Amino acid sequence: MRLRLGRPDISAYRDRFDVPPADGGFAVTFLGVSSLLIDGGSSAILTDGYFSRPSLPRVAFGRIAPDLTRIDEALDRAGVSALAAVIPVHTHFDHALDSAVVARKTGAALVGGASTVQIGRGHGLPEGRIVRATPGDAQRLGVFEVTLIESHHCPPDRYPGEITAPVTPPVRAAAYRCGEAWSIIVRHPGTGRSVLVQGSAGYVAGSLDGRRADVAYLGVGQLGLQSEQYIETYWNETIRTVGARRAVLTHWDDFFRPLTRPLRALPYAGDDLDRTMAVLTRLAAADGVELSFPTVFARENPWA
Repeated sequence: MRLRLGRPDISAYRDRFDVPPADGGFAVTFLGVSSLLIDGGSSAILTDGYFSRPSLPRVAFGRIAPDLTRIDEALDRAGVSALAAVIPVHTHFDHALDSAVVARKTGAALVGGASTVQIGRGHGLPEGRIVRATPGDAQRLGVFEVTLIESHHCPPDRYPGEITAPVTPPVRAAAYRCGEAWSIIVRHPGTGRSVLVQGSAGYVAGSLDGRRADVAYLGVGQLGLQSEQYIETYWNETIRTVGARRAVLTHWDDFFRPLTRPLRALPYAGDDLDRTMAVLTRLAAADGVELSFPTVFARENPWA
């Protein structure tokens, strides 16, 4: 096999697969990796809220902790002052490192599984602001109805297992074990709009049967390392199963690079977005699904 150097040109995809801008109060804003600000007008929720984005050498050889300056800059730029909930899609550092800090700053509940609870406790978040979700049960968070459904992380999971004790940074990146991975369905009863957030390119066969979502934010990190059969099954278990008419791709960006610099794709050494896009473009065309890339910090309307 020939080793590919460099990284995909993300601008080539973004120019072809954009998401319409939002023209009202209801919007989704992509904030890198799987961080999504879902704004219902009178209240908003946020998945992950990962803004610190420490460098690869620090993650590999040092200890990591939330960067309060980077968190404040991102929240200010996104216009976030209050949230109903912060929901990590799982508890690896590139999703959950900042979640408890963002919850504390915005008055939000921190929502997730047992591992998320330990992250909240490690940051001293009050127990009343830490909500352990019951898989498959809808809960009201602000104006939204939110259901967390058990899923799997895309292979390979570099930090598998659960977090069983409070995590108090600075710590090694390996302290952020995956914990529960979620498929998250968000519904806005007032408009009838719905969205699936699939933060990692993994799935549990049949877990989304009977669920519906108009739009899916589809994590594609490491998907380019999988077989074509895996990619097709992933599409079937998410997009086809929930009947989404638009798939917005997330978790393609180099999460060791700060948000103050333009986003770029992960290098070929860690993923192959070009290969992922070749398969997904074919599947989307066959199913009549709009395939889209979000623009960071842009308020967008994926239902348009």
